[in-house]
Amino acid sequence: MHSTPDPAELLKLDNQLCFAVYSASLAMTRLYKPQLDKLGLTYPQYLVMLALWEEDGPMVSALGERLSLDSGTLTPLLKRLEANGLVARVRDVADERRVHITLTAAGRRLKGRAAGVPACLLAASECSIDELVTLTRQLQSLRDRVRAAAAA
Repeated sequence: MHSTPDPAELLKLDNQLCFAVYSASLAMTRLYKPQLDKLGLTYPQYLVMLALWEEDGPMVSALGERLSLDSGTLTPLLKRLEANGLVARVRDVADERRVHITLTAAGRRLKGRAAGVPACLLAASECSIDELVTLTRQLQSLRDRVRAAAAA
């Protein structure tokens, strides 16, 4: 049987799941920063590259959906990655309004150098790989349920 939570307890910062997720994200970004600096990437650029290493050549709109980024945020990221020689924006021959993002040779090579980035979280978290996989799946499930509720 569940008891009704005390409203005062519900409003404590340390009892907020949203704050725990937010502050954990900030901590991870700080942890990754030295690794990403060596690669010449910001954290959002790293996320774009991760998505492209999984699937090269998506349309900008599909990439934005995959990363939960709007075009106003994604476009400047892609322009910087293009200026750095890591990606190319290619207009679709069938429909010039559609733009695909493809990795350049330098962008593909960067994947090998980035392979060590996730290991810094594994070491810092002091979690097993299984624990991190479970936590990741739980957070993804939570994210999906919250998205669905927000869309309803």
